[in-house]
Amino acid sequence: MNGGATQVASAQAPAKLGRLYGVGVGPGDPELITIKAFRLMKESPVIAYPRKKMGAKSYALAIVELYVDTAEKDMLGLTFPMTKDTEALALQWGKTVEAVWERLRAGKDVVFVTEGDPMIYSTYIHLMRLMAERHPEVEMVAVPGISSVNASASRLGVPLADGDEQVAIVPATGDYETMRRAIESHACVVFIKVAKVIDLMLQVLRDLDLVHKAAVLTKVTSGEEQIWRRVEELEGRELEYLTLMVVRK
Repeated sequence: MNGGATQVASAQAPAKLGRLYGVGVGPGDPELITIKAFRLMKESPVIAYPRKKMGAKSYALAIVELYVDTAEKDMLGLTFPMTKDTEALALQWGKTVEAVWERLRAGKDVVFVTEGDPMIYSTYIHLMRLMAERHPEVEMVAVPGISSVNASASRLGVPLADGDEQVAIVPATGDYETMRRAIESHACVVFIKVAKVIDLMLQVLRDLDLVHKAAVLTKVTSGEEQIWRRVEELEGRELEYLTLMVVRK
């Protein structure tokens, strides 16, 4: 009798929760992933990856596919629409968190892969925060990766900072004064998301007589990498979303 009761209780006991990993897979070069990222991708039954819309190509997934057999994994594409509609975003984020929670609740570890580093302007940051709000019992671990900021400095052969110098990572915006102050206040500034405001950034550089001190990089270290050291050539150009500018005085 007792043995049977124990078996029933065991069968009804909730499974141990899976763990959520935010794993950086680097800036684009598949060789720039860590051994830990490789191990976790191999071991985890669920690989979650960000995409802009259903069926869209994922930059991070392209790296993952070189290291794991996707047919053997639960490949969970999470849609992060490029919109400022707060209601649409809240709805989609809710679906995203619950899709991940469904796997975690079943006792499966989930590796959420993201380009660069998961704790630098990454979709993982928002996922981590919402998961902590809705399901605080979930254990979450961030695994650092090489960011496009570090990779750009290496590709250019330009140090980000030395000695007592200060470096800044700044999202590029259409605010001329803020962009100018960032450059004036630091030895080196890496402007991310620069594509939409490239003409304004060029104006700031011209006004500070620093055009010759800047470089622009797109999809750094990947097979689609582009580097411009003569940034004035980019006036009026349309650039890829994954484009940044390095200004080193």
